[in-house]
Amino acid sequence: MKIRPARRVVGRLHVPGDKSISHRAGIIAALAEGTSHLSNYSSSQDCTSTLACLRSLGVNIEQNGAEVTVQGHGVATLKPAPGPLDCGNSGSTMRMLAGVLAGLKFDSVLTGDESLRGRPMKRIVEPLGLMGAKVHSDDGRPPLRIKGSGSLKGIKYEMPVASAQVKSCLLLAGLNAVGRTEVVETLGLTRDHSERMLRWFGLPLEVKRESGANRVIIEGPARLSAKDVQIPGDISSAAFLIAAAAILPGSELVIEQVGLNPTRAQIVPLLRSLGFALETSREREVCNEPVGSLLINSTNALARNVNVRPRVPREMTAQLIDELPLLAVIGSQLPAGLEIRDAGELRFKESDRIASVVTNLRAMGADVEEYPDGLSVSGPTRLRGARLESFGDHRIAMAFTVAAMAASGESELEGAEAVAVSFPEFYSSLESVVQR
Repeated sequence: MKIRPARRVVGRLHVPGDKSISHRAGIIAALAEGTSHLSNYSSSQDCTSTLACLRSLGVNIEQNGAEVTVQGHGVATLKPAPGPLDCGNSGSTMRMLAGVLAGLKFDSVLTGDESLRGRPMKRIVEPLGLMGAKVHSDDGRPPLRIKGSGSLKGIKYEMPVASAQVKSCLLLAGLNAVGRTEVVETLGLTRDHSERMLRWFGLPLEVKRESGANRVIIEGPARLSAKDVQIPGDISSAAFLIAAAAILPGSELVIEQVGLNPTRAQIVPLLRSLGFALETSREREVCNEPVGSLLINSTNALARNVNVRPRVPREMTAQLIDELPLLAVIGSQLPAGLEIRDAGELRFKESDRIASVVTNLRAMGADVEEYPDGLSVSGPTRLRGARLESFGDHRIAMAFTVAAMAASGESELEGAEAVAVSFPEFYSSLESVVQR
């Protein structure tokens, strides 16, 4: 795709349903007793993969655009799939369904595309094994072969990696386990959509935050009751539009009905701390999730006299994991640049996102230093148009579309179609507000 520079973005938008919440709503509704209606379900390929896997497991699901109806029959009532479950490119689908399937009485195989088959799964295989599950992998990589025993026991597990997907996997396994399952986070608080969704479906889940740790506790076996879910707009998708409005002078953009969960929307206070103008309004809670509107104005943040290079706070890294490539692009426009560390998890996403960002920023003329766990980018840099690569990664494709809009000269992005994994409407949404 050829991308021309833009002058500014102006307008008012809705973004599609939150991808993380949609995954969880679909899976938890399938485990509940009764019929659940999910509104504004994500249009992403990843969330389509989740619904396809659930259908293969015998769940009756009807879909009309963003409206989804799920007929659930209880936590332990899924049926054996006729073949391997194809999770596509979705690590969320694979890791969360592994937790669901680990305690059932039949065998299952979880696989995916080439990218997903290269991603680490030992982080769920090991704790599921401690619960009594038999999960076999290809040296810690998919496909996952789950030998159903129908017998799991609750455990206390301190996570060695800050990952909401791992936490969610174990909580979903705990629904079908005997006794108490306690997941402990000490390396940073991760997004809490699973906890909020499980409570919405009637689970008396307990959360304790003490002594630098976050503890999530459930008692199993558990029952869930069907509920309707209104899914907010995806803040991680909105972030790319926010960034364009923030770095292009003269921009003003309103994004309505977007999720503002504090474990997920840390890009808002972070951009404020970097000098950008973001305001929230009409804040309320919908189905246990904070929702509101965002107003973004471009400001003189880029002209501020800053002598010390800012750094993304370590305690925010896990919650900002999806936005870090975009923040590196924004950092190239800041007076002193930006440093991102404690983000080694980026190397295990759809691409090695640290290497992907470094490669593309250097192609655009930015001065970037790469570290094992992050990068440091100098600024402000007048980016130049270049030949860019998505590396098959949706967030890299969107981040460097924004970079190309702020560059001098036309850019060409290979693999732009990767955006469909999370935000198929990205380019049409952008074109509806961009002015050249």
